[in-house]
Amino acid sequence: MSLKPKQASGSFNKDSFVQLPDDFGCRFLISIDTEEEFDWDGPFKRSGHTNVSVGKLERFQSFVEKYAIKPVYFVDYSIIEDTEATGFLQSVTRTDTASIGVHLHPWINPPFEEKINNYNSYAGNLPKELEEAKIVTLLSGIEEKTGRRPIIYRAGRYGVGPNSIEILAKHGFVIDSSVRSRFDYSNQSGPNFAHIGPEPFWLDKQQSLLELPLTSIFSGLLRKQGGLLSPLFNRSQTVGGLLSKTKMLQRIPLTPEGVSVREAKEAIDIAMDDQLKLLVFSFHSPSLSAGHTPYVQTSEDLNYFYDWWRDVIKHLLERGASPVSVDELIVVTGLGSK
Repeated sequence: MSLKPKQASGSFNKDSFVQLPDDFGCRFLISIDTEEEFDWDGPFKRSGHTNVSVGKLERFQSFVEKYAIKPVYFVDYSIIEDTEATGFLQSVTRTDTASIGVHLHPWINPPFEEKINNYNSYAGNLPKELEEAKIVTLLSGIEEKTGRRPIIYRAGRYGVGPNSIEILAKHGFVIDSSVRSRFDYSNQSGPNFAHIGPEPFWLDKQQSLLELPLTSIFSGLLRKQGGLLSPLFNRSQTVGGLLSKTKMLQRIPLTPEGVSVREAKEAIDIAMDDQLKLLVFSFHSPSLSAGHTPYVQTSEDLNYFYDWWRDVIKHLLERGASPVSVDELIVVTGLGSK
């Protein structure tokens, strides 16, 4: 799937980018891929996973509420099968302190018609009818458990495909956030987003389906050429590593997973200097508990995880950036009136 704004002569046609109001300022959204724990280095399995981190969601929610932040939890099928998790989702839905989105992991989400392999772990690679059936099953399950129908989607593994836009529009979604800007997963049978920057854009001519890419920022002496160099950066680990090591070009995704506080602050400063109006942060919920992701292996790592957020949020607020919720985005982009 080519999830991208309209192109002219190989470059973005900015008419397809979202025109946010002048008084919108710079805003930030925190998103959580809310999912089971599994072996990130092992094969995909339909069973054998755990939901230990579910009990840690409340701590993170209480943490961000102190800053008046309303995060969005992208929820997969394992989560809605967990009683403790659904209780948490019902609570934040009732108090309107967070938004709930759909997060499809095909290998654990019925109906089960496909073989389990890397190719099929990207939902967009599945036959249209099967991708749709899995999305509808999860969508209906979340609505049943929370009493509210989600309208925002993020494919697991960022795995959108050629039929995803049509499916999402058909079932009432108004926002997708599956694009990880400046990343290329095509060598793993996944989508290629190397050509896509962090600016929100419309996925359809009717401007009824909005794309919120996860924010990645280029820093370094060649950052202005980052868009042109991005394909080379992604295709060659050697070249990418050399560019990063020499500080010529570094790609910084806005996440506490594998990104230092210094790097995150640098990316925020560059984004704001470039007048990027919306920053989308993300991480995986198993990072809320030690030992379940490569990024949080110990209790010390978990302490650092929360310190990362304290420092980064403080920097955002000091720079004049403020939090935004999914509901606010729907209003400000006019989606609520369509």
